[in-house]
Amino acid sequence: MAKKGFIFDLDGVIVDTAGFHYLAWKSLANELGFEFTEEQNEQFKGVSRVRSLDILLEIGDINATQDQKDKWLVSKNEEYLSYIEKMTDADILPGVLKTLNYLKSKNIPMALGSASKNAQPILKRVGLFDMFDTIVDGNHVQKAKPDPEVFTIGADELGVSYSDAIVFEDSIAGIQAANSVDMVSIGIGDPGILHEADHNFRDFTEINSTFLDQLINA
Repeated sequence: MAKKGFIFDLDGVIVDTAGFHYLAWKSLANELGFEFTEEQNEQFKGVSRVRSLDILLEIGDINATQDQKDKWLVSKNEEYLSYIEKMTDADILPGVLKTLNYLKSKNIPMALGSASKNAQPILKRVGLFDMFDTIVDGNHVQKAKPDPEVFTIGADELGVSYSDAIVFEDSIAGIQAANSVDMVSIGIGDPGILHEADHNFRDFTEINSTFLDQLINA
């Protein structure tokens, strides 16, 4: 039986930092003189920081120089980091720890695959840094999802073939990235949005050991 590897996105899968991103983007929008809603924030899921700023400026109908953009990216990230610094293990999403501990007990290799450049400090804050065999974040990749680069690097570093990699994602771009290289995709969140996933769960409390064993033994 081929060895399986599990790859987890970070934001919205392991921890809910999406709310922190929203607060930081909303603050910037207010500074620039317009409102930014939670509904509009959905467009930012699985999207790089640079692209997110471009979308925000399109929403506000604002033209900016590259120097202005660079300054805003720094200020947004500084505000976001101020929220991260207050994170604890209480910020791990429900059911996640149980799943990670179960896979660890079975010696299943695990990777983190996230576009976030802040993935490592977040994992250290919530006490999960040592849970993963490899961490592939925004500092290691050139291409954003739906390009599968973050996941293919993760699978390569775990030493598993792409078809033996199982990806947990909360964004449609992430699901499409996993599907594009025949990885098993598991959507965490709204099944109506993540309908392209091979399996869907609202959150990790719906995932049990029987299902995990099925994935391991498939």
